Amino acid sequence: MDQRQQEILDSFSIFDDWMEKYQYIIDLGKKLEPVSDKERNEENRLHGCQSQVWMVHEKRPDGRLHFRANSDAAIVSGLIALVLAVYNDRTPEEILQLTPAFIEKLGLQSHLSMTRSNGLNAMIERIREVARENLPSQDNNPPSNQATVDQTPAGKPQETS
Repeated sequence: MDQRQQEILDSFSIFDDWMEKYQYIIDLGKKLEPVSDKERNEENRLHGCQSQVWMVHEKRPDGRLHFRANSDAAIVSGLIALVLAVYNDRTPEEILQLTPAFIEKLGLQSHLSMTRSNGLNAMIERIREVARENLPSQDNNPPSNQATVDQTPAGKPQETS
């Protein structure tokens, strides 16, 4: 597990019960970067969430992806804050290598309704989709000069280069 996820786990370890944890999640959501009214449109709306969620992103000059998201529901805004704490300002490659282990370690999914759980997964999948779309182009790689094996119509291997 990476350092960001461990920090989330550490921050939750001070709470004794889930009511305190829920309040902490709600408080995290109040600190999200805003999503403007103009950005709150159908194109930026995240489908698969029970509440309204809007997510926008930008690719920074260093190749890292920066996300902003918000919801009309306080608890969902807090869940967004947790997800962004893990995924924000990373390269597409880093994002795609991450496993959100903090969700299971916190026991978060067992304390969320099915629709909230689905929404959490939809947020993560959308971030991963943006990361895939922003991977460096494979077209920039020169073709390989190594010989390959190709099958002829008769099924016999034939060396090509």
